[in-house]
Amino acid sequence: MSDDGRQRIDKWLFFARVVKSRSLAAKLAQAGRIRVNRTKIDQASHIVRPGDVLTITLDRRILVYRILGPGVRRGPAQEARLLYEDLTPAPVAPKVRPPLQREPGSGRPTKKERRALDDLQGGT
Repeated sequence: MSDDGRQRIDKWLFFARVVKSRSLAAKLAQAGRIRVNRTKIDQASHIVRPGDVLTITLDRRILVYRILGPGVRRGPAQEARLLYEDLTPAPVAPKVRPPLQREPGSGRPTKKERRALDDLQGGT
């Protein structure tokens, strides 16, 4: 680590506890799943500085972090949270339709009601 706060992206991801190992961080960078200030990177040796904005694509999540400082070690989670500011937008909750309900006590549809439902739905 140098005096001006620069650090390799793979080390920073490992110290910030984004991934479990430094080799996984390197694979993530080489796969092109990280953007630094909107520029896609493909090297684990890419240098990041405080103030850089990282966009990281993990499985089904997209993380957006602003780097506040370089890491010195992989410490506890509380120490790792001091390395970045989380800018990730809140997930959008999908609209859920309430389930269709029958009148209480009406039981299962009769054969005649079932045929009428199939005709409405364009059934077979």
